[in-house]
Amino acid sequence: MSDGAHRREIVEAYAAASARHDLAELARLRHPEWAVDWPQSGERVQGSEHFARIIEGYPGGVPKVEVTRIVGGEDRWVLTPGNTVIRVDGSGDFWWGEWTMTYPDGDAYHVVDLLELRGGLVYRERVYWAPPFEAPDWRRPFVELPPA
Repeated sequence: MSDGAHRREIVEAYAAASARHDLAELARLRHPEWAVDWPQSGERVQGSEHFARIIEGYPGGVPKVEVTRIVGGEDRWVLTPGNTVIRVDGSGDFWWGEWTMTYPDGDAYHVVDLLELRGGLVYRERVYWAPPFEAPDWRRPFVELPPA
């Protein structure tokens, strides 16, 4: 198996484990020095053990996660565990993933997860969340809206 194919498999497995909240699999796929930054709140989670405590203690239960796409370089299509077809691209050690996340209170967010690999494992992440919002009327003449 080529190095690029191995990286793609790591990222695909990581995305699937994230969507399942499989903490043991996430820890296995992470570099020993793994950390995730959440710039919007200014936090850094250092290590899988701290991340697991956050997920296990989440008020109201864990959010529902759906991976919508993972991007790096060469196109490939895969089927997620939830039977959603997503685009998976990649080469090198830098990837990004696009997710949707629905919290226990029903709030839904679009999520972008920037991933850096090192030594065939996920080394760093940087995650951004954004709530959906209604398109303003003034832009309607210039844009297309998806069917309802």
